[in-house]
Amino acid sequence: MSKHTLGLENHIYQYLLSVSIREPEVLTKLRQETANHPRNIMQISPEQGQFMALLVQLMGAKKTLEIGVFTGYSSLVVALALPPEGKMVACDVSEEYTSIASRYWEQAGVRDKIDLRIAPAIETLDKLILEGEADSFDFAFIDANKSSYDDYYERALKLIRPGGLIVIDNVLWSGRVADSQIQDNRTKKIRALNEKIHQDQRVTISMVPITDGLTLARKN
Repeated sequence: MSKHTLGLENHIYQYLLSVSIREPEVLTKLRQETANHPRNIMQISPEQGQFMALLVQLMGAKKTLEIGVFTGYSSLVVALALPPEGKMVACDVSEEYTSIASRYWEQAGVRDKIDLRIAPAIETLDKLILEGEADSFDFAFIDANKSSYDDYYERALKLIRPGGLIVIDNVLWSGRVADSQIQDNRTKKIRALNEKIHQDQRVTISMVPITDGLTLARKN
């Protein structure tokens, strides 16, 4: 995984940040705190966060889904982009990690927008479907257990409305997916999902080489 866009020389990457990133102070503080976390590699980059916020605003999204919260940068950047009445269901299994997220959600004044569900994401997603939430979400972000990516994708596809957008992180997997010699389970799962989505006529797609690779799948 990578915390900044793959393939860019550092001086070009720093220039990109210097002329494009408009990061609210609360997001900067969260990113800086997460940099000291032992699993900081799970943090999305500021350019990815800003891109996702722009997508949410362009769509006029009001109801979003996040699968994998960690310390909350992605959920916070999306929540800040939502209108005042906007809502998010955020799925994670870690109370430890999400306690950091909740602290920053409070500071940013968006805690009331976020419905945090501490449980295996598949259980939460299945419950939402059973509760009649299919075809009701505008936007979903998937960034959790890579071995379950296909399961998350299929459930998100049920929950997203026609015209809604699913965004999937780490689809380039630091280049491992392009190396046929690498056959560990997580790499194979991501590679298989990439190939599946490429052929999936239920969605219109674009894979964007930002950070560690981001697939955009619009439900037809």
